[in-house]
Amino acid sequence: MNLTEYQRKQLALIQKWEKREPNVVSQIIEGVMSPFTKLFTKVVPDKLIESALKGANEAAVFFTDISDVKRDGKVDNIAELRKKDLELSDKLADSVRKWAIGTAIAEGAATGSTGVLGMGVDIPFIITFALRTIHKIGACYGYDINPSNAEEENVFALGVLSAASANNMEEKTAILFSLKQVSIMIQKNTWKKIGEMASKNFLAKGILNIKQIAKIIGINLTKRKAGQTIPVIGGGIGAAMNGSFINDIARAAQKSYQKRWLSDNGLIQMEECIEDLNTDEVN
Repeated sequence: MNLTEYQRKQLALIQKWEKREPNVVSQIIEGVMSPFTKLFTKVVPDKLIESALKGANEAAVFFTDISDVKRDGKVDNIAELRKKDLELSDKLADSVRKWAIGTAIAEGAATGSTGVLGMGVDIPFIITFALRTIHKIGACYGYDINPSNAEEENVFALGVLSAASANNMEEKTAILFSLKQVSIMIQKNTWKKIGEMASKNFLAKGILNIKQIAKIIGINLTKRKAGQTIPVIGGGIGAAMNGSFINDIARAAQKSYQKRWLSDNGLIQMEECIEDLNTDEVN
């Protein structure tokens, strides 16, 4: 395992992120927002989030423009970035993250200023935009979606979205365990061969279960965005919370695709990475 100093540093940061306890909002803020949380859950039920998720991946892929990634990465084909330089991919991903945060803040300010009425627009937007951000960051590391790999790459993206939205360490650990299993199947080209078995397994783990993912995201967004229902200041809260959510999404995408890049280049063994996680919580 001949990691460069830069790659070793990034691997350490990946491991640090994986073990970091999710902290959506402080208990003090959560207590203050409690009355608005009840209103938010009425306006934005899990079914709305579930509905948004079902078509979000396809919409995200359709609207994801990767021409700037090719240009800035100086490649003709996105897959070339998988064999180039990790530091280059990180710089490309950082640019995407900053762009995504700015866009999310602007949208959050606009819909947040309308209070409860804007929620029906804001939630589908932020979920689709989160997946769009994930796919674009994936492209920075050489992982583009095409008809031959759409199913597995979409599942991977949903796994990243779930990991970023985890509300506690038990949830996060379970999702990361399943996400690494997905990575191994993609790497070994065994996805199609064991697709039926995988589907049953990951349905149990929650990674392909849209209802479970919707529930995780629903709790996460409720904690973040309940204050968006408050008149007058809703716009400011919407902007801040959208920015915070997309920043978490982008960070999770960077770490997840960095790990795939390192594994695909033979610099780490994904099986060993699975053993590093506490699997007692997911069995």
